[in-house]
Amino acid sequence: MRLSVICISVAAAVAAVVVPAAAQNYPAKPVRMIVPYAPGGGVDILGRITAARLAERLGAQVVVENRGGAGTVIGTDAVAKAPADGYTLLFGNPALSANPALNDKLPYDTLKNLAPVCMVAASFNVLVVHPSLPVKSVRELVTLAKSKPGQLNYASAGEGSAIYLAMAMFQNTTGIDVVHIPYKGAGPALVDVVGGQVPMMFIASPPAVTYVNSGKLRALGVSSSKRLSVLPEVPTIAESGYRGFEVNNWYGVLAPGDTPAALVARLNSELNAVIANPDVKERMVALGAEPAGGSAEQFGRQLRDEIALWRKVFAKSPAGKAK
Repeated sequence: MRLSVICISVAAAVAAVVVPAAAQNYPAKPVRMIVPYAPGGGVDILGRITAARLAERLGAQVVVENRGGAGTVIGTDAVAKAPADGYTLLFGNPALSANPALNDKLPYDTLKNLAPVCMVAASFNVLVVHPSLPVKSVRELVTLAKSKPGQLNYASAGEGSAIYLAMAMFQNTTGIDVVHIPYKGAGPALVDVVGGQVPMMFIASPPAVTYVNSGKLRALGVSSSKRLSVLPEVPTIAESGYRGFEVNNWYGVLAPGDTPAALVARLNSELNAVIANPDVKERMVALGAEPAGGSAEQFGRQLRDEIALWRKVFAKSPAGKAK
């Protein structure tokens, strides 16, 4: 799954678009930005960076509200059913595009009940293990897992989360059988892996960097097509012997589906300005994320394409769903 990251020059150009006058009085009260995970994971970290700067741009408070659970369905449903007035936003990730394939009945229609506003950033997943696990490479992990089928556990932010999807792809690629331990967010999952209660997980690069550099976790591989500048010594999983393996992550803002076009345009303009801010860009890059940006239409096309992709992936290999 290849993610096309929109360059900052395009983002800056979109930010210059003049929005309709109807959106100029917005906002008149605080805005809620729902993160559908518990605190501490990559979505939460980048969501808070985005919310703080968006508040400055809007001249109103933007309050981050963590609503984890059910593989992001709980938080996402709250936004899908909220008034379409621009005061409730979702800070989402690829779980949005995978959940239609993983759930027979969602309480909302992803494409009808949510309005893509702006892609904010992209990041990549890092395969990490607790230092007590006797492996120092991807191949050693695969060998160990194959010698103990169904005996090694891995943590995730819940079924459908980006790091769950990375492990699903990894299992399909390597043929290993590992046991899923779901959490309400990457933060709580990461705490248990750092503490040694669960031996391994995929984790987005923003929260991974600190723990890997401090030695609290061992990084075996990254899911990107090339090594990360923030973890230059960690090989890609592809170069570790599993050609073609690539699973990228993204972060974006969405609104309820019937949000007026004028408000979507206003929010898109302000978010592109946030992303183009040199301080924001520097913070994202330091965490291993790439600033994105672009139009709401571009984000919408990517979301539709990924929904179709994950439906094909799981239709072809139902057993490939992570356990």
